[in-house]
Amino acid sequence: MTRREAIAATAAALVRGTRAADSKPPNIVFILADDLGYADLSCYGRRDYSTPNIDKLASQGLRFTQAYANSSVCSATRTALITGRYQYRVPVGLEEPLTDRHVGLPPDHPTLPSILRKAGYETTLIGKWHLGSLPDYGPLKSGYDHFWGFRGSSLDYFTHKDGVGAKADEDLWDGDTKVHQAGYLTNLLGERAIKVIRESKQPYFLSLHFNAPHWPWEGPNDEAESRRIKSLNDYDGGTLATYARMVQAMDAEVGRVMKAVGDSNTIVVFTSDNGGERFSDTWPFTGKKADLLEGGLRIPAIFKWPGRITPGTTDQVAISMDWLPTLLAAAGAAPDPQYPSDGINLLPVLDRNVPRKLFWRYRFNAQRAVRDGDRKWLKILDNTFLFDVVKDPLERANLKDREPDTYRRLVEEYEKWNATMLPEDPNAFSHALFGDQIADHYGNKRPKQ
Repeated sequence: MTRREAIAATAAALVRGTRAADSKPPNIVFILADDLGYADLSCYGRRDYSTPNIDKLASQGLRFTQAYANSSVCSATRTALITGRYQYRVPVGLEEPLTDRHVGLPPDHPTLPSILRKAGYETTLIGKWHLGSLPDYGPLKSGYDHFWGFRGSSLDYFTHKDGVGAKADEDLWDGDTKVHQAGYLTNLLGERAIKVIRESKQPYFLSLHFNAPHWPWEGPNDEAESRRIKSLNDYDGGTLATYARMVQAMDAEVGRVMKAVGDSNTIVVFTSDNGGERFSDTWPFTGKKADLLEGGLRIPAIFKWPGRITPGTTDQVAISMDWLPTLLAAAGAAPDPQYPSDGINLLPVLDRNVPRKLFWRYRFNAQRAVRDGDRKWLKILDNTFLFDVVKDPLERANLKDREPDTYRRLVEEYEKWNATMLPEDPNAFSHALFGDQIADHYGNKRPKQ
């Protein structure tokens, strides 16, 4: 048994011991927003609108100030989240994000829902999957008992189509059967989640993966905009006011879901799959989605477990793949020893802040990053940096010449780590916003065909 496995087993045993009096494991509701930036909630600093329901959740739980996504795009992070491992260990995790290639999460890979199901949980995914399409891949093949949502990267909020025009197709599913249901998608996902909470057997694991506030930029009353747009990417649409309505609609659904949860023994996690996009607020960080700057990686994260987690704020460094070992430990389970987690169980460290060493890479612009303690090594194209991201969250003061030993050590450690991962796939997609689309991305040039 490795040291990581021993720690996980010990933590699981401790949780089982503390649960002995309850005799029932906690329900788990895991809420994932899509492209929500670090400061897009009023409890994280958003100034032009408020999110009272998520703020209330934060006041009742633990709010992380140094939580990271495993990637700056969605399906790569979702791979790490569901497996508890660096996404670069499986081919689907090399997609940034997954588009039209027929790859996906292998059904035989243990996942957070599959391990919880073995532990006696009823498991449900409501919302976004984006880890491979039928017939070879899907939520029901990777541990979920039930699925209601969409399989691709994005949908129109009203038509529920995966594009605009004659070739667009509805992508709304009940299990493996396509369905049609009218309504604003954020509201439909919230309603379905409430139904699951009310009807599920105990204990249950509910993954509620909103598409909000991912493009297209459509609020609850913007059906006319849905008819106008010519692309779901929607480069000629959207405003700060529209974005506010999208986030607030999600906040309202979180409030309804929390009301359904009530005062039951239920863990609730709220977080995002990566940093924010066009209309997002990432202050005090620079960069957005598809960047390994802090703004592309730093995300809100809230963890509530009544009677177990003391409400407050923590600066413990955490990452998406930590949720698998953490939630398994809370349920009295542990990762599959054949697929040990690269994350850590956060439960024993929330009151003492352990240092972390985390790695990222992103194919567009040849981006690489390491965070070790307060230091972060960053490479973008041929430009390299060393930052103290605690004192300098804007990533402005390049310390590589002042601290050459630290700089060289992090470069060497990145190379050693990278050698243990799958190599980058030149045929995989790598998302970027270009200078002819977004003015502040003027340095991003389209690759030569």
